[in-house]
Amino acid sequence: MCARSVALGLLPCPCGHHFFLEGGAVFWCLIYTDCMRSVERIEISAEPSEGEKAALLKLLADDDPAIYQTVRKKILSCGASALSWLRPHALSREPMLRRRALEIIAHFDRQAADNRFLAFCLRSGEDFDLEEGAWLLAQTRYPDINPAGYRALLDSYAEELERRLEFTSETKKSLSAINYYLFEELRFAGNEENYYDPESSYLNRVVDRRKGNPISLCLLYILLARRLQLPVAGIGLPGHFICRYQSSEMEIYLDAFNRGKFLTKADCVHYLQQGNYSIREEYLAPVSSRRLLLRVCSNLHQIYEHMELADEITRLQRYRVALSR
Repeated sequence: MCARSVALGLLPCPCGHHFFLEGGAVFWCLIYTDCMRSVERIEISAEPSEGEKAALLKLLADDDPAIYQTVRKKILSCGASALSWLRPHALSREPMLRRRALEIIAHFDRQAADNRFLAFCLRSGEDFDLEEGAWLLAQTRYPDINPAGYRALLDSYAEELERRLEFTSETKKSLSAINYYLFEELRFAGNEENYYDPESSYLNRVVDRRKGNPISLCLLYILLARRLQLPVAGIGLPGHFICRYQSSEMEIYLDAFNRGKFLTKADCVHYLQQGNYSIREEYLAPVSSRRLLLRVCSNLHQIYEHMELADEITRLQRYRVALSR
């Protein structure tokens, strides 16, 4: 019997070729073949006993990737109830155990966030709370973020802008003040260096890095405008996304990816003509909250397809289906 088997608390199996764990029930079997070891499940309890939990945690710290993958599968099969006995080990002094416990905890947290976002999409109408939807989507990738903290930060941006805008009632001056604050002082910018970076689609990372793609920067602009009670909406041009300010007196298009550059309707028509797109009124119409978030998810789906990340592709496809209903 090898030293590692003794260290792991393994006992010889009657078959002579395997080992089993001591801890209440025979449920793991280590098979050694050509010096490569894998772990096979031979009996599983619906809820692991205390002995089984201890054995799983011991094996979780093993440096063999094959053992880790099988132990991980076992823990995941226990469902979210495993978090109660796994979370304390996220602070373990053993680096391997701590890192792997954190990875499995993150999996469960992302799964819970995934369920919350899907439930939100399925129960909400066409014009749902866009900001809530954006933070719920961000949590599917970054489950540990604090949306309330980000909301408070956006509130502080709006409060600063409100102080500046109270001295002018002229629309273009107000929008210019927003542009200067966002793109000059706060230094938000289009991510031109890595246009298809998936992080540019998640609002928390846009705020953290001050970089985004056209639709995420427009989303940020819209959320600030709503706090300031300005009539700004998203316009989903094919291949690009912009904002539009519209009142009974004025209509102004803004390109948030290009530092809030002012555009006219004629500029937008010219863009469509240059891209050989048909001139459709729907291209210049405001998009609903649902359609905006659908476009974010469709962009992410396309990016993950290019990166060949199968799990992410599947995840985003579920979101697209839920938002397309």
